[in-house]
Amino acid sequence: MRRSVLPAILLAAFYVSAAQAADAIGFKETTLPDNGGSRPLHISLWYPTDNAEPVAEVGANRVFHGISAVTNAKPLGEARPLVVLSHGYGGNWRNLNWLAGELVHQGYVVAAPDHPGTTTFDKSPTEAARLWERPHDLSRVIDALTGDPTLAGTIALHRIAAVGHSLGGWTVAALAGARFSPDRFLEDCKAQPNPRTCGLAAELGITKANAASLDTYMGDARIGAVVSLDLGLARGFTPESLATVHVPVLIFGAGIDIGDLPAKLESGYLAENLPKTTTTYIEIPDAMHFSFMQLCKPGAVELIEQDTPGDGIVCKDGGTRGREAIHREVAERISAFLDKAIPAQ
Repeated sequence: MRRSVLPAILLAAFYVSAAQAADAIGFKETTLPDNGGSRPLHISLWYPTDNAEPVAEVGANRVFHGISAVTNAKPLGEARPLVVLSHGYGGNWRNLNWLAGELVHQGYVVAAPDHPGTTTFDKSPTEAARLWERPHDLSRVIDALTGDPTLAGTIALHRIAAVGHSLGGWTVAALAGARFSPDRFLEDCKAQPNPRTCGLAAELGITKANAASLDTYMGDARIGAVVSLDLGLARGFTPESLATVHVPVLIFGAGIDIGDLPAKLESGYLAENLPKTTTTYIEIPDAMHFSFMQLCKPGAVELIEQDTPGDGIVCKDGGTRGREAIHREVAERISAFLDKAIPAQ
């Protein structure tokens, strides 16, 4: 397992641009319909464009900052690499909006679905209990974008990667070929009870009755690299399946535990069992679990606490650096990783 020791400021020296940088970020939203068994998916798309207007702040609300983008812009013509994003439990496409913008400036097309049942906008218990659908959601997004260049431009089929935060990290690990065993997970919860992860088992359908759906191969051969941002539920992945993951994996762990989600037992477990030669593990000492989400506005903690006491933690970080500095380090490391993992040919 490779462990990065270079300071973030040096990583810029490794940049080989994913593609020629675009003048602006294009943004649009679309929906993939129910196609006879697959659930409807709301998708947000970011992509390079040379359109200059209309510019809007996308992904903002009274708590979180958004990014500037040209809405419903025309994509640029040449083939571009694709990154699909997966949000965490209870999250949505806005959570990694900041990273999407950074990647577009490096020449990538970026797409993020709202996973039904586990998104802010859809908390259906039935859909939440179909955890195995999350990796399939990302595969459907790839299908859509590679099959229809009018959505976000032409996709370079040999340059596709996936990035996920929290439960999204679990999702992209499964998409890379890791297999999840409900039996293993539930036994681990007996040995190491954890209310934050084990407490979600029933809600996410992690039961022996669903073993056939969960303990199966959910990988997508089109994925060339994976990035996990402080994932959870990692110890349900079998060591045997992790050892066979053949794509490069970059794993970030948050150095400050928010309580019952220690990096050593989640991201660390993933890193220890993946192939050492293709895995990089970086633990950011002053990051907390929610440091990977979008930037918070002044007074955000107080606003959140008024509505949902206890949830203000999503806008808290653990060290002397602000979230913007943590984002800068993470974005630089991801860009350098992807340039090497899915290079232009």
